[in-house]
Amino acid sequence: MAAIIPLPQAARLAQDAPLDRLVQLVAADMAAVNQTIVQRMESRVTLIPKLAGHIIAAGGKRLRPLLTLAAASLCGYQGQRHRKLAACVEFIHTATLIHDDVVDASDLRRGSPSANALFGNEASVLVGDFLFSRAFELMVEDGSIDVLRVLSRASAVIAEGEVLQLSTTHDSTTSEQAYLEVVRAKTAELFAAACRIGAIVAGRPASEEEALRTFGLNLGIAFQIVDDVLDYSAEQARLGKTVGDDFREGKMTLPVILAIHRGSEAERAFWKRVMDDSAMREGDLSHAQDLMRRHHTLRDAMDRARHYGAIAKDALGLFSDNPVKQAFLDIVDFTIAREF
Repeated sequence: MAAIIPLPQAARLAQDAPLDRLVQLVAADMAAVNQTIVQRMESRVTLIPKLAGHIIAAGGKRLRPLLTLAAASLCGYQGQRHRKLAACVEFIHTATLIHDDVVDASDLRRGSPSANALFGNEASVLVGDFLFSRAFELMVEDGSIDVLRVLSRASAVIAEGEVLQLSTTHDSTTSEQAYLEVVRAKTAELFAAACRIGAIVAGRPASEEEALRTFGLNLGIAFQIVDDVLDYSAEQARLGKTVGDDFREGKMTLPVILAIHRGSEAERAFWKRVMDDSAMREGDLSHAQDLMRRHHTLRDAMDRARHYGAIAKDALGLFSDNPVKQAFLDIVDFTIAREF
């Protein structure tokens, strides 16, 4: 297993600083988003707000709604439409998390019991559907066909990505291109949509809308690649889940794909046994990590993440320099440097 040197507390705080600055820039808007989330989780069926509240409370940094709020600010928007739409983005994301955990049979979500572990698969799936419905209510209330088109399309693409990932799981012949198709659909599409609607509500030209879509898409790809690397390299406390979850679930992520392509016949036979046949033995995870170190796949996967991060940064070139743009640029670096 790769050695991890814990960061001193001061270094961790410094690492979090870019995200903290983004939060501060849209603090008032984010407070309104949180209020909307709480209000729209209400239901006369008591299990719904209980289960939905559990997964939202256990969530991460709410990066996707932050992107919507900041993108609108970058485009000079002065209204309030982006607040409900940011809540909509968070509901879509939360619904997919709930469904993901059911499909993956995950017992933990960021170090806490997952919704399906506490409430069961049936309730979790149905509450995920409820959150999708709330998201579409918010879209309709906004009244913009363009917003509805972008977010409904994102929801469909995310679902396609989930199904595509099922088809690549336990398949050691999966290509890097197929992996990237999953990443674009399952993760990056919502990042792209979250940023894009900031330009739409601001009534900005198509060039700015496309720039923000490109920024979000490539940020999302970088985010997911880093996430996949962390599953093999980060310590459990900062990752929020046990190391090697993807390995045990047979998920074909970039570090694995690179190791297979670069490996010997004997190494490919190992990957086929553990991935295709799910015939795992004690010590297999450690051996997989050894192969990744031997072939430098974690390092090279991080290089891929930096490549997509650079594309994301370049997409912001047509916007004037200001604190929000700088925060976006810093978020790219934060995404690649994060250790959780």
